[in-house]
Amino acid sequence: MKSVRIGGKLRRMRQERHLTQTQMAVELGLSPSYLNLLESNQRPVTVRVLLKLAERFQVELAALAPEDDERLSTNLIEVFSDPLFDGADVKTTDVRDLVSSLPAVAHAVIDLYAAYRRGAPAGATSAAGEDASETGAAGIPSEEITEFLQRKLNHFPPLEEAAEALWLEHGLALHTLQQDLINLLAQRFAVDVEIVPSDAMKGELRRYNPLNRRLELSEMLPLPSRTFQLAHQLAFLALRKEIEAIVSAGKFLTPEADALARAALANYFAAALLMPYGRFLAAARATRYDITVLQHRFGVSFEQACHRLTTLRRPGEEGVPFHLIRVDIAGNISKRFSASGIHIARFGAACPRWNVYDAFATPGMLRVQVSKMPEGQAFFCVARTIEPAGRMTRRGGLPHRAGLLSIGLGCAIQHARDLVYSDGLNLEDPMIVTPIGVSCRTCPRDDCSDRAMPSLNQRLEIDENRRGLSTYVRLAR
Repeated sequence: MKSVRIGGKLRRMRQERHLTQTQMAVELGLSPSYLNLLESNQRPVTVRVLLKLAERFQVELAALAPEDDERLSTNLIEVFSDPLFDGADVKTTDVRDLVSSLPAVAHAVIDLYAAYRRGAPAGATSAAGEDASETGAAGIPSEEITEFLQRKLNHFPPLEEAAEALWLEHGLALHTLQQDLINLLAQRFAVDVEIVPSDAMKGELRRYNPLNRRLELSEMLPLPSRTFQLAHQLAFLALRKEIEAIVSAGKFLTPEADALARAALANYFAAALLMPYGRFLAAARATRYDITVLQHRFGVSFEQACHRLTTLRRPGEEGVPFHLIRVDIAGNISKRFSASGIHIARFGAACPRWNVYDAFATPGMLRVQVSKMPEGQAFFCVARTIEPAGRMTRRGGLPHRAGLLSIGLGCAIQHARDLVYSDGLNLEDPMIVTPIGVSCRTCPRDDCSDRAMPSLNQRLEIDENRRGLSTYVRLAR
């Protein structure tokens, strides 16, 4: 078994139960001295001790997973990569020591940093001279929702079950699903649906009036998006109680976060209704996760199909564990989730070498990438640009930019052969591997010509007499 050290978590569990080391050692069948070694991370935990913890203290073993520590370490390293901390000389080893021994403190530091980024007054500048208003996106309610979805592995059984029940109760069919949902809204909830000219919608894509029970959808919505919006509205009418229960359990900090959570869960239900779990998983496996085929078979968009693939985490019926990232051309990350183990930047743009950015150079073309992190984890990823649903390309008779987004979907390299996109590739060939990182500030690579910022891991050295591929690439002596 991989060496796992859970000292900080073990000590916190003991303290929360008001036990001494001697008392807990007796419960686990250990000596107090050995428990002390475990708590101080001088010994890795054994399978026997893990099973005893689960038995005696009703501990979910998933809560002790080392992957959680890795994610926490990466997030904390990203925090300390802010130029604000340049004088602190915090090392990666310091971060890992803090995470392993005092995880609650590590979480508190991240929350405090997020609050700082969110609450810096307008016009204030960071140590790097940036306007704080430009970097204040972290810590907003959408970040709470992103972290909530990550903790839940982006899987909500009550919503899956409700979607499946609707299919059985109302005899829904894929080839008539849009009309089926219109009929369901009318018959069960007395809701009238109308497709409305775009000028009358005044920029809105969906508008529901609860007084006259009228649902209006913009004519600018493509057919897959219209069906999705029908299902989204159905979620609020048919599953309000279930959604509220999940939101309440999330313990979000603001009413805005609660509202965003409700919308995210309604979207989740809509995807589950358009792409029923069992049928979609079977189709994904049969087509070897061919996103284009899945799009057409279920009448959904590229993004909807990709997002649904990340939710297939039903115990015993799991799909490939994917990560998903959505970015704009400026590098802003508007959607992120990882079941693959890859770490996605939380407080800024991701590594510029990720193919999710390359996709902007070839709009509409699928890009394939085999990548490797500095620590050695390898991933297989596909990416493609999309145009947001309902986006108008003209305003006032003059054209304006369409505002492309890019979607990246990927998995750990051991799952690559499950995907049709790996056909014809020699995954063992090191020449096709792209070295990547999480972000420039946290990446230790000293030979990257795409580096846009100096690394937190190395001392910045500038030689006025020499110039490399990048200002921040370490020059050979």
